[in-house]
Amino acid sequence: QVQLVESGGGLVQAGGSLKLSCIASGTIVSFDMGWYRQAPGKQRELVAALFSGGSRIYADSVKGRFLISRDNAKNTVDLQMNSLKPDDTAVYYCSARALFQTAWTYWGQGTQVTVSS
Repeated sequence: QVQLVESGGGLVQAGGSLKLSCIASGTIVSFDMGWYRQAPGKQRELVAALFSGGSRIYADSVKGRFLISRDNAKNTVDLQMNSLKPDDTAVYYCSARALFQTAWTYWGQGTQVTVSS
């Protein structure tokens, strides 16, 4: 079992930056780590993922603006969000997927990000 706790959300003006952090209760070295978000009335979507092998993927809507990183020694994964837009407003969730699994099994409680225009 892995417990995930997010922090760093808040209110920011359009064009601003925020850094989200997620800390896991145990080692994440063999886990794929991701950030999802869910806006009101919309489905949860993958924002960024950093796989255990080191590769990254980003949603098209955040490419060039967001950066996902991880520190396996500290069991943390961060999401640096720059040039924020009102459309980025959502609850952001940290997630973990165990090796060889297809489902993202572990979820944090979420942190609210609100971008004002």
